Amino acid sequence: MTSSMPTTLGGGRWRILAVLIGNGFAQAGAAVVAALTVERVFGMLESPVRPSAADIVRAALALTVAALATAWLRGRERVDAERLGQAYTHRVRLHLFEHLTTMSPRTVQQRAQGSTALRFIGDLTMLRRWVSRGLSRLVVAAAMVAGAAGALAFVSLPLAAAVLGAISIGAVATLSQSASVRSTTRSARRRRSRLAGNINEKIAAVGVVQAHGQVGREQRRVNKQSRRLRDAMVVRARRLGRLDAIADGTASAATAAVLVVGVMSAVPAPTVAAGMVVVGLLIPQLRGLGRVQEYWQGARVAREAIDRFLIRPSLRRDHDAETPLEPGPGRLEIDGLGLFGTIVDVTATADPGTTIAIVGPNGAGKSSLLGLVARMIDPDEGSVRLDGQELATASLDDVRDAIGFVAADLPLLRGSLRRNLTYRRPDAEPAEIDDVIELCELGELVASLEDGLDTRIAEGGRNLSSGQRQRVLLARALLGGPALLLLDEADANLDPATTALIDRVLERYQGTALIVTHRRERLDIADTVWHLANGRIVEVGPPRGLLAGDGPTGRLFAGGPDAHGPASRGDGAPTESEIAVSP
Repeated sequence: MTSSMPTTLGGGRWRILAVLIGNGFAQAGAAVVAALTVERVFGMLESPVRPSAADIVRAALALTVAALATAWLRGRERVDAERLGQAYTHRVRLHLFEHLTTMSPRTVQQRAQGSTALRFIGDLTMLRRWVSRGLSRLVVAAAMVAGAAGALAFVSLPLAAAVLGAISIGAVATLSQSASVRSTTRSARRRRSRLAGNINEKIAAVGVVQAHGQVGREQRRVNKQSRRLRDAMVVRARRLGRLDAIADGTASAATAAVLVVGVMSAVPAPTVAAGMVVVGLLIPQLRGLGRVQEYWQGARVAREAIDRFLIRPSLRRDHDAETPLEPGPGRLEIDGLGLFGTIVDVTATADPGTTIAIVGPNGAGKSSLLGLVARMIDPDEGSVRLDGQELATASLDDVRDAIGFVAADLPLLRGSLRRNLTYRRPDAEPAEIDDVIELCELGELVASLEDGLDTRIAEGGRNLSSGQRQRVLLARALLGGPALLLLDEADANLDPATTALIDRVLERYQGTALIVTHRRERLDIADTVWHLANGRIVEVGPPRGLLAGDGPTGRLFAGGPDAHGPASRGDGAPTESEIAVSP
């Protein structure tokens, strides 16, 4: 599914733009009033008759009103321009986040977190600048120039032509810099993205850097990336400096053109003075136009990056075709399931209330199979049915309610312990929360924390032990009583007490459970074993019979509990982390 960007002026934002255009014409009106007043004052100075006090007061009052109106209009222009930019980026931000939340975790994780975050920070900032400081300034300046030049044409056509000619030449010169500005902006953005991605990774893994003695190496790498960004930004500033120079030159050229044309065309001095006033009031807008090109090219580069993000595949979701998922006992049927490079023609059934142990060598596709069952990934072929209902056409919200999932890439979030426990069911009743705390034996942990359930949990649960984290994750998945529970190596690297807890939870769990495990003892509580190899189910049966035989499962665990591992695979196939999944 692809998703297109919201239009700049959609959702009623064109009304704000219309207000800005009106603002530009109003500023032009104020400039015309000031110009005509100056022309009249110069006319009085040339007249042999001394102007009256009333004439002087009226002229001063007109100039004051024009100045105050211009100041207020420019202040209002800034507010309305920011409203337009913020309204647009708010809509785009929500659109990007909506797309992000429909993408499978593996699709998101194929790119660095820093690169993805840049869409929401750097790229949106560039879009906002274009709309609020580029597009808005452009329309206001265009309206003001058109209004002022039109009024000036009634007073002196040569002067109006001179002003428009100077501005036109400046516009052409500015447009000639488009390609170079875009190129340097793209280069600077790429350097910034690489540096941000690297630093974001090292923040999350600073312990890895220190433990392996690579501090100096990583410092040199950041130094190299930072130098490249510095140089790219300097080159970009040089290109933007040309735009500023063109804008200042255009303003000076317009002033000179009024003087030269006024002299050559024998325009009366009061009229030349009026033309100078108009140009003087246009100069701030003309200088601002030099930045318009900068903002436009920056927005184009940002838009290209956002478009690449939006075409990344997401879970197929057709709201018109979605059907409610009716509650059931938890019968799971997998029929001809396939996912490119990972799962090949998998067909299996899990009866309600049973526990299925999914085993196999590393890279066999076990985690991918759970992702397909949970609709975290859409299959390339085949189907998954829960209680006879096709998950591909069911409401995703209903699917999430029906399936509890514990996996390494579904960590705890920053926030309170209560928020983490109730994340999948925020409306859970206190009694439900108490039940799941008791089931997962979290009472001791809650009691030991100073703020109990309101204790803040660090990102990923780093301020909890691995066993505590796993208990919270298990409780989160069980809250609400899902019909299907998926555990992806939930028992890996845990202390005996926590692994025993998982056994007790599974024994008491009333629904259907699929557990990916590498532990031999975990098979003792399973009703059935699915053995995967190279993306296919190669053996299915009761644990005792398979372990006693000489088939794949018997050989896999021949050395006893936890005997197999990466070295036991021996088939040269890639591991799951090495397979590029393209859902």
